[in-house]
Amino acid sequence: MFDIFKAISLSHKTAPLAVRELIALSEDEAKRLMHRLRDFFGLSELLVVSTCNRTEVYYTSAQDQNEAIARLLLIEKGLTDTDTYLPYFQQMPEHAQAVRHLFEVCVGLHSQVIGDMQIPNQVKQSYQWSADLDLAGPFIHRLMHTIFFTNKRVAQETSFRDGAASVSYAAVELIDELVGEHANPAVLVVGLGEIGADVCRNLVNRGIKNVVLCNRTRSKAEELAQELNLGFADFDQLAAEVQKADVIISAVQRDEPLFTPTLLRDITVLTYKYFIDLSVPRSIDAAVEQIPGVLVYNIDHIRNRADEALNRRLASIPQVEMIIGQSVAEFGDWSKEMMVSPTINKLKNALEQIRKEEIARHMKHLSTDESEKVDKITRGIMQKVLKLPVLQLKAACKRGEAETLIDVLNDLFNLEGQSADVPTTH
Repeated sequence: MFDIFKAISLSHKTAPLAVRELIALSEDEAKRLMHRLRDFFGLSELLVVSTCNRTEVYYTSAQDQNEAIARLLLIEKGLTDTDTYLPYFQQMPEHAQAVRHLFEVCVGLHSQVIGDMQIPNQVKQSYQWSADLDLAGPFIHRLMHTIFFTNKRVAQETSFRDGAASVSYAAVELIDELVGEHANPAVLVVGLGEIGADVCRNLVNRGIKNVVLCNRTRSKAEELAQELNLGFADFDQLAAEVQKADVIISAVQRDEPLFTPTLLRDITVLTYKYFIDLSVPRSIDAAVEQIPGVLVYNIDHIRNRADEALNRRLASIPQVEMIIGQSVAEFGDWSKEMMVSPTINKLKNALEQIRKEEIARHMKHLSTDESEKVDKITRGIMQKVLKLPVLQLKAACKRGEAETLIDVLNDLFNLEGQSADVPTTH
């Protein structure tokens, strides 16, 4: 009876990028899927999380609908050969596993870059979708707010969010240090492979919008610029774009350096120009740094920064897991109590009904003052009678043994037909 929370997950741990791209959901697609799941399976509490690295569905249900939900998701994405893609999904039919998984995802333990700071915001957005569609009930509301509080604890009490643990993010963090965190530098990104594209997304997430993209294949630059609302330039305009930029990030793949003293011979540097080389082999000639006002940072410098941050994060994992464990246990106690509250309310209503029926038989022989005293005395007796079963039921919850006691109470007081609404005693 308590195994109500379930999930399916397709992520970078279970599926290659080509498959993840096929199944990723836009906001409109996620909301349409939620409507379908509500209508097809009668689900009332739903959370759909979709990022570049994962697509997941969390829901509350007494029945395991994991495989059917995965198949419906695939069909919604036009992938009718569902048997081919089903093995890429991790299915979590057990309540405790699904709850723990969502905590770990939100904190960043399962991110491709461990401790990723974007994931809490992405899950908050998913939670907002659920709330907008009236698919976030008491369970998901309480779960999400517990997770957000846990995230704050992780940020405040550990080093899990310290520094930039990926090369692309470390490069963006370096820009803040070089030009000032609140500056708005002109940034040129050259080369839009995986690292270059990640740099662009991190720049936008960091609030740096004065960015121009340049790639040998113009269509790639144009497409990414349109997606991120950034500028782009033709590759043959590279020298002119370098002149305009404060920071040049190079992530091109080629055997010889692209940025050489010859390419930059007509460049005028009024204050400083910062070149950040993320290429292997290097795409910025070391001699470029001889130009007055030019500073070059290479991949080793960036990697050292990222490695230091990653090592701090890895060292924090036991502490993060301990915090998650405390939060999961606390949420578990609440969720179990929430699940037995209907039985408690039914028991209170059953006893209240007996009390009122017995009082009604004698009321005509009593004065108003006497009736009030009897009402007060009998309510007090009822509260004392209820106290022990309620305490025992809550204690049984924490031990995971509440089902037997619920069955006994149902049989003793014939609670099946009783209302579970909050009782009134007046």
